[in-house]
Amino acid sequence: DNSIPAIPLFTFAGFILSESKSGERLVNLFRSLFGWMPGGMAIMAILVCTFFTTFTGASGVTILALGGLLAYILTNSKYNESFSNGLITASGSIGMLFPPSLPIILYGVVAQVNIKKMFVGGLIPGFLMVSALSVYSVVVAVKSDIERVPFDYKNLFPAIRESFWDILLPFIILLGFFGGLFTIVETGAIAVVYSLFISLILHRDISVKKLPDVMMKCLPIIGGVLVILAISRGLSYFIVDAEIPMNLSAWVKTHIQSRVVFLIILNIVLLITGCFMDIFSAIMVVVPLILPLG
Repeated sequence: DNSIPAIPLFTFAGFILSESKSGERLVNLFRSLFGWMPGGMAIMAILVCTFFTTFTGASGVTILALGGLLAYILTNSKYNESFSNGLITASGSIGMLFPPSLPIILYGVVAQVNIKKMFVGGLIPGFLMVSALSVYSVVVAVKSDIERVPFDYKNLFPAIRESFWDILLPFIILLGFFGGLFTIVETGAIAVVYSLFISLILHRDISVKKLPDVMMKCLPIIGGVLVILAISRGLSYFIVDAEIPMNLSAWVKTHIQSRVVFLIILNIVLLITGCFMDIFSAIMVVVPLILPLG
């Protein structure tokens, strides 16, 4: 429970970045780096969406902040509209697997699991999903004969210079937290201060007068998560008191002997749950049930 303050801190940092021109700077950087490759513009969109969702904790925020810009770039690069929209929507969710992912922090709080280990556990699935989407994008680009942007050093170095401080933020978080220099809450506070430094002082994308508006925009996400956390904690206690996990465990032991079958069924149940519940509610409700089963 000591990790809960990290949730509003990282959310606020994400909203500061989304309200600034950080997204545009990253788009220019990744376009300069990958535009020459087949599917390079789509890979750029995947990386930018993933980057932003790691901080905001909600793919919807990434889509609102960058969806219009990325969709315009992709459709201008001759990708069809349905592919562009699907790619932006899907790649936004991948960011939840990378530090400082809010759902992972929440899972660590609920399951009483070491958050640092949870972050490490999310890296391989995250990289696999980014790679799979990137390969799919390359296949689509080759089939559709999408034009490439010629590689140009003249564009690359200004793009690196402009986005250098934005790109540095995840490295500061990773080194600070995984290096044992800061706790997860301290890392969240550093992310906020650093985001403010980039947006208010360095690039001056946001004025001090606009800061309250940014706070008001991120309050529904923060408040929603904390309300869900409070109410579902009560539900968790009821589930335990009603001995539902014990009864479920007994049923599973009787009917399922194979680990593989258990994992397949668990994945199907989680997919169905994800269709009806947002990730924060699902974690709070489902985790107390599946942990004893696992």
